[in-house]
Amino acid sequence: MRPSNFAQDDEQVPAAAGEDLPAGALFVNDSGELPLDTRRVLVQLLSGPSLEGRRHAKLWTVLLRDEQVIRRRLSELFLELVLDRDLQVAFTSQVAAEELDIPILLRRAQLTFIDSVLLLFLRQRLTQADSHGERAVISREEITENLMPYERSTSTDRAGFTKRVNASIEKIKKHNILQKLRASDERFEIAPTLKLLFSAEEIITLTTLYDRMAAGETPELSRQPLDDNEDETS
Repeated sequence: MRPSNFAQDDEQVPAAAGEDLPAGALFVNDSGELPLDTRRVLVQLLSGPSLEGRRHAKLWTVLLRDEQVIRRRLSELFLELVLDRDLQVAFTSQVAAEELDIPILLRRAQLTFIDSVLLLFLRQRLTQADSHGERAVISREEITENLMPYERSTSTDRAGFTKRVNASIEKIKKHNILQKLRASDERFEIAPTLKLLFSAEEIITLTTLYDRMAAGETPELSRQPLDDNEDETS
């Protein structure tokens, strides 16, 4: 069977050169109402993991201009817009409505213990950098060193532990929470998006939890702060 994106005779095809389109239409059979730049904002929000003013300056301007219509469109998909103007960060979150049978569009990324500890450490480092008016820049070596106290909670195999830390770094990079600095594969900037994932109360609770786990206890992890558009395979 042919791939579905191969156009058949009766399928939608691009407009031929010089072909007239209805007013407002962007392509043949376009039934949408939004202008091109607003659609680009929706696509960025849906493909994720976030839309940031410093990385998507043009889209950020459009998002602020058309915030209400974008919120309405997302609501139709059972999604809500999380937007922080001060941080210039926006992303989508699944609507919480237990009384409704809602289809889930965003999948929850399954976090390992090391993933969770790494997120908490990055959140604390972000707070520290903010208090000094500095960029939250960190190296791979620094991350590994600061997570070492948790090694005995998972394995005594140092090489295996380092491998798990590197895997966690790659997972967090996928969500743009760690953003690689130019000309360096070993240094990253922590994205301000992380501020919206952990409240001050959650930081205190998680710090206590992870200290207990580092001491050898095995309480359950219930927090999964990352929404993903794909099923987690790692």
